[in-house]
Amino acid sequence: MKLNCDMGESFGAWNMGDDAAVMPWINMANIACGFHASDPTVMARTIALAKHHDVIIGAHPGYNDKEGFGRRPIPHTLDEISHSVAYQVGALDGLCRLNAVTISYVKPHGALYNQMMQDPAIFEVIVSTIAKLNTARVLPLSLMVLSRANNEAYMQIAKQKGVSLLFEAFADRAYTTEGLLVPRHETGAVHHHPDLIKAQVLQLAQGKVKTQSGKLLTLQVDTICVHGDNPESIETIKEIALLLESANYNK
Repeated sequence: MKLNCDMGESFGAWNMGDDAAVMPWINMANIACGFHASDPTVMARTIALAKHHDVIIGAHPGYNDKEGFGRRPIPHTLDEISHSVAYQVGALDGLCRLNAVTISYVKPHGALYNQMMQDPAIFEVIVSTIAKLNTARVLPLSLMVLSRANNEAYMQIAKQKGVSLLFEAFADRAYTTEGLLVPRHETGAVHHHPDLIKAQVLQLAQGKVKTQSGKLLTLQVDTICVHGDNPESIETIKEIALLLESANYNK
């Protein structure tokens, strides 16, 4: 079971997270592309760090909203979303070439990710954009999406466009009965206790998750998202990685 984490989200004099401490314990780095966070130098440093630790690199595009950290829905036309995603993937791709590495997947950030999972039109334009980018790539990009109970329509769209999907679940987020993430503004939406997070990770590694109501859902999980934005969460990531290894879920 692969762990993924949002990385490279500092910019200028502003520091976000401790990428150097997190990178050794994850398998996939979702690297911010300069819109919701990051800048060219931070992107390049994060790429080099991922390369050093043999971590798979993914592009993490979001809305052009550093003030809101990309978590605010911003009205865009479908063409604008396509151009924005292609622009950000291209920026990261150029810096990856400088480091002789490549991007393997795309994971939208924040509001763009949430809207993609709520609006089939936004999902389809992102998939179509990736499909077009893949025509000029030796190794095609995949798209990381939220694992949930009703992904059949999205799977069909991706299949028609020839884009592979990576299904992710979240170590520290509560789930609704429908298998969606509990909105961040609601009480209990984010798990903070390490024992609760680790217990959920072990469930997810088996393709299951317990919802807020106590219902046990079955999910397809290819990767688990972890967050390392403070010393306590970084220590939890380390414990999760060792836990998965000891349970033989990291194969």
